[in-house]
Amino acid sequence: MILRALEQMGSSPFQGLVTLLSFSFALLVAITIHEASHALSASLQGDPTARNLGRLTLSPLAHLDPLGTLMILFAGFGWGRPVPVNPAFLRAGERSGMAVVSLAGPISNVAVAILVAIPINTGMVGTGYDWLSSFRGQPGDVLGYVLDTVIFWNLLLAAFNLIPIAPLDGFKVALGLLPREVAQGFARLERYGPAILMSVIVLDLLLLKWGVLAHIIRPIIGLLGILVFW
Repeated sequence: MILRALEQMGSSPFQGLVTLLSFSFALLVAITIHEASHALSASLQGDPTARNLGRLTLSPLAHLDPLGTLMILFAGFGWGRPVPVNPAFLRAGERSGMAVVSLAGPISNVAVAILVAIPINTGMVGTGYDWLSSFRGQPGDVLGYVLDTVIFWNLLLAAFNLIPIAPLDGFKVALGLLPREVAQGFARLERYGPAILMSVIVLDLLLLKWGVLAHIIRPIIGLLGILVFW
C-alpha cells in the first residue's frame, strides 16, 4: 500500500497524500488500540506487568514494533510490540486468563470498526471505495475514504491475529478453549509457530497466486463485516 501511495503521488500528489496519510493513520489506530487492549485486559485481571512497563497507554510509540510495522507496510500483514503478561497473576487462571487477554486485541479492533462505521451506516458519510484501493476522489470524498481505511485495517488486524498460529493471539485463544490434554499437545507447537508463520508469509509474497493467508483471512473479514455494517 505504501509503495502504491508513493507511486500515486507522482501523478496526483493530493490523492497520493490522502492514500498515504489515511493508511498511516489507520495503521496507528489499529495497532495502538489492539496492544493497549491486551494491556488493559491483563491489568483488569490483576497482572500489573504491562502497566508498570508503560504499556497501558494509547501512545503509538509504546506499541509499534519496527519489524511488524514494516511487514504491514510492505506485505500487508504484521504485528505490534507484544504486551508482556505474567500468567501467574491472572485471576482467571493461566490458560483462561491468557485466552481473555489475547482475545481482547481482536475484539477491540472489531469494536473500533463498528464505531467508525456508524456515520456510514447512518448515511451521514458516503463511501464507495473497494478496500485496499487508492484514493481517487475529490476533497469532499476524503472523510469517507479515511473511515473505510480505518475499518478495513482494524478488521484485517483482528482477522490476522485470530489465526491459531503462535505468536498470534489465536494461538493463546485456542489453548484456552481446547480441553486440557489437547491443549498440552497443541502448546508444543508454539516454538515452531514463528517459523511457520514467516514461511507462509514469504510464500505468499513469492507465490502471489497461492494467497494462502488471503484464503484464510478473507472469510474471517467477511464474517466480521456482518457485525460492522448494518
